[in-house]
Amino acid sequence: MGLRNRLYETSQNARESADRNSVSHWRQRLLSEVNLDDLAKLSMQQRRIRLEKVVGHLLSREGPVLSDRERSALIRRVVDEALGLGVLEPLLADDSVTEIMVNGPDDIYVERAGRVEKITTTFANENQLMQTIDRIVSQVNRRVDESSPMVDARLPSGERVNVIIPPLALTGPTITIRRFPKPFTIKQLAAKGSLDEHTAALLAAFVRARFNIIIAGGTGSGKTTFLNALSAFAPNSERIITIEDSAELQLQQDHVIRLESRPPNMEGAGQVTIRDLVRNSLRMRPDRIIIGEVRGAETLDMLQAMNTGHDGSLATVHANSADDAVYRLLTLASMSEVKIPFEAIQDQINAAVDVIVHLSRYADGSRRVGEIGVVTSARREAFKLSPVLRFEAQPLGPDGRVHGEFHRFPLLDHIAQRVTNAGETIPPVFTGAPTRTPLGAAP
Repeated sequence: MGLRNRLYETSQNARESADRNSVSHWRQRLLSEVNLDDLAKLSMQQRRIRLEKVVGHLLSREGPVLSDRERSALIRRVVDEALGLGVLEPLLADDSVTEIMVNGPDDIYVERAGRVEKITTTFANENQLMQTIDRIVSQVNRRVDESSPMVDARLPSGERVNVIIPPLALTGPTITIRRFPKPFTIKQLAAKGSLDEHTAALLAAFVRARFNIIIAGGTGSGKTTFLNALSAFAPNSERIITIEDSAELQLQQDHVIRLESRPPNMEGAGQVTIRDLVRNSLRMRPDRIIIGEVRGAETLDMLQAMNTGHDGSLATVHANSADDAVYRLLTLASMSEVKIPFEAIQDQINAAVDVIVHLSRYADGSRRVGEIGVVTSARREAFKLSPVLRFEAQPLGPDGRVHGEFHRFPLLDHIAQRVTNAGETIPPVFTGAPTRTPLGAAP
């Protein structure tokens, strides 16, 4: 045999060996072996079990020699590619992962415990990544292509997904998946150091006393998680309406109506905005309205709802501090097509908003209540916040964690009177002289 033939044969054998180890090869073999009509009659769990058995038989009959670990990993990847989102499935099954960021086929990052890290997993090529994207958007009857290169979607398990592809994404098709942890209670958040027990008791009293509360913070600071925890203190007898872009809140009360906005369809029609839902909710006899996030003209409708008998409402907004949150609300409310003077909107905010809770995300990835302020300004007055709690962080310690102290301030008399008139008890630390407690210290 000539040298050229030997080199060709070696190259051919190498290609065949690589092909036998590739996920795409075994996925094609799997599709040729199974009856899709029979598969459609099974539940997702039954489909996975059936396909794992089929792939196992194929590998035993035709596959290369693999260790038990390699064999199990290959079977899982093939089935994940056939039924789910391929290489993303193990990440979605990992409870420690809170965010998944795909920056093209070769770069995948995840967030764990508030810190972003790059992982070794990659897509085989851009085509495989685009197939995964098509699978995601097809579940919500959307498409993504050059004419529509940006899509927001939600996975069946509830994760929020944003997709953007070239020519807008210069690094390649990009996916951002925001995962939402299991709901925390206020007690659990206090145990994690997000706030202290005295502050938790005070916030619970505010909710039961029907204060209108705005939860502010930056991206990833835990606003939705905190909103969900606070909402648990609303009485079970009340009719509560939640309004969100993506249904994330998980209220435990019996009488809850969940509303979700809808993006336009492929023809650009059929959009239902948060503002449409806020307006409609006023006709549904709500005792409380909970808005996942205000980011536009719906802010004005929310303020009007708070000012017209819907006390005890809650919402979140992006802001860098409690003071900044007030001005953010002013700016957002002015985005309405209804031209209202700034002074009139300012009066609406002064009358509607009672408490602002600001959440911060610190250098060690921890999230906690950084500030609580009570709106004390009245109509025709400049905005004024009275501090109730402030967390003063210390420089990052040698253990890589942020330490600090919670500073508490006494409630103003008229605020304290409103709480006690509702039959609630104010923790003593908020009635006397200012106090401070180191993070993690016993209450």
